Amino acid sequence: MFAGHFGLAAAVKSRQSETPLWALMLGTQLLDVIFVPLLLNGVETIVPVGEGGYGGSVIHADYTHSLVGALLIAILAGIASWKLWGKRSAAVMSAVVFSHWLLDLLVHRSDLPILPGNLGHLPLLGFGLWRWPLISMLLEILLIAAGAIMYYQSLRSRVKKAPGSKAGGISLESRALWSGVFMAGMLVLSLVSDILGIG
Repeated sequence: MFAGHFGLAAAVKSRQSETPLWALMLGTQLLDVIFVPLLLNGVETIVPVGEGGYGGSVIHADYTHSLVGALLIAILAGIASWKLWGKRSAAVMSAVVFSHWLLDLLVHRSDLPILPGNLGHLPLLGFGLWRWPLISMLLEILLIAAGAIMYYQSLRSRVKKAPGSKAGGISLESRALWSGVFMAGMLVLSLVSDILGIG
């Protein structure tokens, strides 16, 4: 679901101008960013199942990807955003960070704990769409297509409202088009890397 998270961030950016795109992209992956050092230190783990590949692992991210852990990380990201970009940005950033957990809930096998460290050994959550790679890929494709289209449309809308100037001989309309194409390309590349298990 790597690419799908980025697609959602692009869609959010199309409706939210206060928060920088880089912050939304980072926010949508923040749980995984925090997961990496914990993985490298053996606190959280990934166990391949079956042939591996796309969605072919059980992820034991008992702190970063627990329901309560994700909520705490989302709240902290929201507080940081409030200080940097204002109140509206705080709510948006918290929602974007927590959206990572919600999307993971759809695709993960039952490996998402409720409490950090799986305290209390409560039932693990996850609807397991990764068991059906075609369905989970279609969900990701839908997210990246929606994100790319919404992002491009928001750029065009801003260009139409801007004074009719040219930047270095390139029209604002052309810049919007190329920015949209670049975003779509990056989203597609992230999906390809996700499917191929690269990165």
